[in-house]
Amino acid sequence: MDGFASLKRFIEHTLTIQCSNYKEDYIKRRLLSRMRSTNSESYDTYLAYLKAHPPELENLRNALTINVTEFFRDGDVYDSMKTEILPALFTQRKRLRIWCAGCSTGEEPYSLAMILTDLIARDPGLSAQIFATDIDRVVLAKAEQGTFTEKAMVKLPEAQIRRHFTRLPEGNYQVKPQLKSLIQFRPHDLMSGVPASRWLDLIICRNVTIYFNEKQKDELVKMFHGALISGGFYIMGKTEYLGRQVEDLFAAHNSLQKIYRKKD
Repeated sequence: MDGFASLKRFIEHTLTIQCSNYKEDYIKRRLLSRMRSTNSESYDTYLAYLKAHPPELENLRNALTINVTEFFRDGDVYDSMKTEILPALFTQRKRLRIWCAGCSTGEEPYSLAMILTDLIARDPGLSAQIFATDIDRVVLAKAEQGTFTEKAMVKLPEAQIRRHFTRLPEGNYQVKPQLKSLIQFRPHDLMSGVPASRWLDLIICRNVTIYFNEKQKDELVKMFHGALISGGFYIMGKTEYLGRQVEDLFAAHNSLQKIYRKKD
């Protein structure tokens, strides 16, 4: 067995990350980044380093499950959710069920919760439940804690910060309880084949599948389709796309923003 294969097997056994679900080039790029950081000249020497230095396991996990996010990332998509998608769904039912898949440190579900809070304030008869999931338990714990630095808040209007966050003595910001109450954080592996919940009105999974191979992308889309209600919405990242095997499962609501609606 070559060094790369041995290292992949170690990762799958120790970190429970299935390397076969990701593009090989992506795995190698992330490994090489950590190898440079630890002065490891080969896959074999990096594997030995991992075994001798357990803290490096968490660094590797973070590198493989890369987490890049911010509040209201791609603002036009959130504008569409606020003015079109969520109001349309609320006309069909008073309580919405939403899944934020690959939620990272929580900026996405909290952004959505801010929009929902404003909509519900206009009609107290409305309610919503957001299921926010990630395979990385470390970032998930940070998301559930709901504490953000001043830098993370830079794009939020001051009025929105005052309404939804409490400034802490050390300068960080804490999400207020009413925002947290809309969100249920839980660990979930998108490659498990089992959705985090069912009878969902909206699934948001953005900038996650770009690291998956084509087969796994298609399987994921099929799982999302099965978890959505009739006419439910699926929102992808702007660089992502529906494969030919699954493109007939959804109708484009806004192709530019990658917002799709389930076909029955």
